[in-house]
Amino acid sequence: MKTAIFLSLLFISTSIFGQCDSLPPMNKEIVKLVGLKLNKKVGTGECWDLAKYVLDEVDAKWDWGLTYGRKLTSSECIYEGDIIQFEKIKIKYKKGKDVFTESMPHHTAIIYKVINDDEVTLIHQNTGYTGRKVGTSSLKFSTIVSGKYYIYRPEH
Repeated sequence: MKTAIFLSLLFISTSIFGQCDSLPPMNKEIVKLVGLKLNKKVGTGECWDLAKYVLDEVDAKWDWGLTYGRKLTSSECIYEGDIIQFEKIKIKYKKGKDVFTESMPHHTAIIYKVINDDEVTLIHQNTGYTGRKVGTSSLKFSTIVSGKYYIYRPEH
């Protein structure tokens, strides 16, 4: 009986995690393209200009607004190359004894690297860190204290 339960759990785990192992081809292309733009200004330097650039380059289907593909559900894996839209986000985190807050009233970024279920590296422009040039920053979802975000999977 214990063996059957173990094998069932192993199968379920393998099925769930196996789905997250394979990066979609379009996402691979997007990650490669945005990496080539590090420290450069894309378009007018607005945050959505970077998303527009990569989506047009890979011939993705999108609404030319703020819907950058298929909106993911909370049960789906997040991949590098997915696009994230922030709305009225407030982030709060500690470094040592200091507490920091940041806000993103309306911002678009691309997930450049998935660290774990809670942390990603974003690649984006029009930020307080890099100005209107493309740069990276870390985001821990657990530090978001208010607002909403939507993650989109680019598709043909």
